[in-house]
Amino acid sequence: MTVITRSVVSTAVALAALCAGPAQAHHGWSWAEEAQSELAGTVQRVQIAPPHPTLEVKTAEGAVWRVELGNPSQTERSGFTAASAKPGDAITAIGNRDRDTSQRRMKAVQIQVGGKTYDLYPERIQSPKR
Repeated sequence: MTVITRSVVSTAVALAALCAGPAQAHHGWSWAEEAQSELAGTVQRVQIAPPHPTLEVKTAEGAVWRVELGNPSQTERSGFTAASAKPGDAITAIGNRDRDTSQRRMKAVQIQVGGKTYDLYPERIQSPKR
């Protein structure tokens, strides 16, 4: 009986690990370039929701980028809330772009909007390439 119980528990743990894998990968930085860059544009949409608040930012060239912020509590600790930006606001984001250049996605470490700077990941801020 003990062998069967251990087998069932082992199988359950293995299945849980498999299911959790994709969710954990989402929260990492492995998908992003190492070098940071700057993205300037206009806020199209603000979404403050788990797992990561996001901004849709339209550049002067007309491309729309998804800018991921920190998790909701981390984003709020930086001072950024749903009221900090609205559609039409000018924004500059510094962060790590997606390694897949077909994706218009950035993980922001710092954003500037409305004359205010929000350090989302202060320990990760580098001088961005332009």
